[in-house]
Amino acid sequence: AQVLAESGGGSVHTGGSLRLSCTSSTNTPFACMTWFRQVPGKEREGVAVYIGGASSYYESSALGRFTITQGSKENSITLQMNNLRPEDTAVYYCAASFSCSFDNWGRRERYYYWGQGTQVTVSS
Repeated sequence: AQVLAESGGGSVHTGGSLRLSCTSSTNTPFACMTWFRQVPGKEREGVAVYIGGASSYYESSALGRFTITQGSKENSITLQMNNLRPEDTAVYYCAASFSCSFDNWGRRERYYYWGQGTQVTVSS
């Protein structure tokens, strides 16, 4: 179900920064709010997750460069992306679940709620 909306995508050069935002059309709290990304021909992969309003976990290539935080609203998240690389180019999706844990947050099938995606393009 599409109850989430992403914004903040765009085009930057290598080393640049972008800040993505995700908001919900409902005020229902989620156990996990997660950023996924997908490129053509590849499986959608988890990038970062915010669990229980406190804990965060990252895909290895994002660690140290990306930061996921709660947004200005309770049921929203942001993804601050610094030192971007061309391999970060993808459509970034926001996903949310009422059931989530540290060992399964990156599994696409765990999520029912999704946004429409926002394009991030990083040029050399």
